[in-house]
Amino acid sequence: MSTHEANASHITLACFEVAGDCYALDVTQLREVVRWQAVTPLPRAPELIEGVIDLRGAIVPVVDLGRLLRGKRLTPGKRTRIAIAEIDGLVVGLAVDAATEVVSADTQALCDPPALASHAGYDAARAVLRRPGAPPILVVALDHVLECVYRSALPVEEGAA
Repeated sequence: MSTHEANASHITLACFEVAGDCYALDVTQLREVVRWQAVTPLPRAPELIEGVIDLRGAIVPVVDLGRLLRGKRLTPGKRTRIAIAEIDGLVVGLAVDAATEVVSADTQALCDPPALASHAGYDAARAVLRRPGAPPILVVALDHVLECVYRSALPVEEGAA
């Protein structure tokens, strides 16, 4: 078996605590994890962009994953981190309550989110990692995060329910 084939059968996930729950990102989408720093509000930004940070000369928008995934804003503390992720050339900071661990798993342990959730429009998780003797971990769909940010920028139609 080649090295590429061996790597294709494993996935490495960076795990984060968000509103008391464990979520993960594929490390291939993660640039780095940095300590919390104050976020500068960005006037008239889409609702889900909390603001921006200056990361070594680059201005990075920050999205609060607690607010996006659980409807609860995070309260910055000693363990709060910003995960710097990249998708399709876009860099975004994801505010999380804590960075917890890095997990390497066989891709066979990944499964699709439950069909009922998917049919109901739930698309925040691209996969679920099954772990014997431990709770499953939801693997965040970074494209969903960006889609939510884009949707939060759309004007609200009057009379819309």
